[in-house]
Amino acid sequence: MENYLKDIQDIKKMMDKSTQFLSLSGLGGIMAGVYALAGAFAIREIVARNNGHVTLADSSFKLILAIAAAILVLAVTTAFALTIKKAKKEGDALWSNTSKRLAVNFLIPLATGGVFAVLLMRIHHYGLIAPITLIFYGLACVNASKYTLRDVRYLGLTNVIIGLVATYFIGYGLEFWALGFGVCHIVYGSVMYFKYDRKQ
Repeated sequence: MENYLKDIQDIKKMMDKSTQFLSLSGLGGIMAGVYALAGAFAIREIVARNNGHVTLADSSFKLILAIAAAILVLAVTTAFALTIKKAKKEGDALWSNTSKRLAVNFLIPLATGGVFAVLLMRIHHYGLIAPITLIFYGLACVNASKYTLRDVRYLGLTNVIIGLVATYFIGYGLEFWALGFGVCHIVYGSVMYFKYDRKQ
């Protein structure tokens, strides 16, 4: 009987691996949240030094963009490195048909939101940039979640809700951005780490 149950569990695990990419690292999510909070603090200091007024022509705006780019690069690089490590440990293929579908379904909403945010900057609608990035990032997570851990779906829905609330409270975009990309990543990353990573 025990062997029978073990066989069923092994079959289920194999089926899950064929349809879902399960090697996402919870620690990568935690680190992304830490980077986001550090970046939000730095940006807040820059905005404060400019008395809350930053325009496209300011050198401070270029510095803010550089910080945002650095956060993105650090988060993606860290997540990628930790995911590679976890995939190797579990014997999973990093670049399979499932992980490709995961990447495509994640990048389509994310790239759309990125282009939308750039267009908003061009017409000086700065107050909507934080809500838009939160909403489209959340939609990207929801869209990709059917190919990975279910927790990613809840992270996405949480960020969509935070983005919608941030749209109502224009002027507090940085705080909501820190909540969505910083705190939520740390919370969900911690949940994923203790649920999945520590079992390995």
